[in-house]
Amino acid sequence: MTDSAGIPGGTEAAGGGRRPPRNRRRRLLRWIGLGLALLVLAGAATGWWLYSKFDGNITEDTSAAAELERYERERPAHLATGAQNILLIGSDSRSGRGNTAYGQDHGTQRSDTTILLHLPKDRRSATAVSIPRDLMTRIPACTQPDGSRSASRFAQFNWAFQWGGAACTIRTVEAFTGIRIDHHIVVDFSGFKKMVDAIGGVEVCLKQPVNDAEARVRLAAGRQTLHGEKALGFVRARHSLGNGSDTERMDRQQQFLAALVKKVQSNGVLLNPARLYPLLDAATSSLTTDPGLASLRDLYELVRGMRDIPTEQVKFLTVPRRPYAADPNRDELVEPDAARLFRQLRADRPVTVEPPKPSATPSRDAATPTPTPAPTEGESEGNSTGEGTSTPSVPIPTFTGTTAGNAECR
Repeated sequence: MTDSAGIPGGTEAAGGGRRPPRNRRRRLLRWIGLGLALLVLAGAATGWWLYSKFDGNITEDTSAAAELERYERERPAHLATGAQNILLIGSDSRSGRGNTAYGQDHGTQRSDTTILLHLPKDRRSATAVSIPRDLMTRIPACTQPDGSRSASRFAQFNWAFQWGGAACTIRTVEAFTGIRIDHHIVVDFSGFKKMVDAIGGVEVCLKQPVNDAEARVRLAAGRQTLHGEKALGFVRARHSLGNGSDTERMDRQQQFLAALVKKVQSNGVLLNPARLYPLLDAATSSLTTDPGLASLRDLYELVRGMRDIPTEQVKFLTVPRRPYAADPNRDELVEPDAARLFRQLRADRPVTVEPPKPSATPSRDAATPTPTPAPTEGESEGNSTGEGTSTPSVPIPTFTGTTAGNAECR
């Protein structure tokens, strides 16, 4: 018979005609598997490279940590477990790439901006308190950059950063507030510009043009989006806007930061890898932090705890102050209002803010809080976690300020 038996190879040949498709499928599956494995490995390698890059960008301030450890006994105790107090310091250093354009580097730096950020235990709000650089206060003896010791003296607040860096600034703040500082972050001019550019700029509305030679900025009146250089000039401008006081400059800084927070949350930056990458790159390469925040994981945990805070609960205000009696170009604390603010934050209790009344005339003491009765012995002022009494015994203190929820450009 001339059937398959008569064909060379017989049934094996016939079977061989069916096997090649199966072999091809097997080879195809192997290649697909290999490709997927390579993609997974490439993704893991890229993820690890990005993590290492961002993690390595951060500058760790070990000298400040050592100095604070030296004075641990005189520092305030932690009174509210779970709450965090972070000191944000804007340095006016002219050293480093991108900063020399703002003046000659004389090897010194002062804190151009200092903000105490309080994050309560429940992470349902955030309170940012500006500390005037012109505030007259007691600055402790500090270790200076050259290793010598400065004498304790009554001086302008921003001298603390020049004399002893972040550690001296932290000890000064802790001394007049009684609030334990858990972490600190220092950012310079260049770092500020990078972070603003990373989110695509911040929108502001100007009622009048700005032309400030010292801040190196010229802006037209009206609605506009400010990017790095112009944004930096706007928050630094002092002599060409309003009455030229540092009070109004801090108000503008708060309005700008409120708009920045709102944009980051509304654009989904923290949940969008394409937008998060440039922000992480800019932020980590621009920051100097204490060891407790000097890793990408630590910073991520900090940001993750803040990302769901409603914008109306992100509050900005300035510590109550007025012109210093001996020199109206300097500031002093308004008491007992400042003490009331510090007591609330120290105990992780809430404060509220409201914009200045339209009829109010701008002045250096525009941040004086709305009067509230001080608690008597044994009374509670309520707390942010809802623990303790169901309702506060006295009204929650209200201060002049703003929130990120009010950062609309109208």
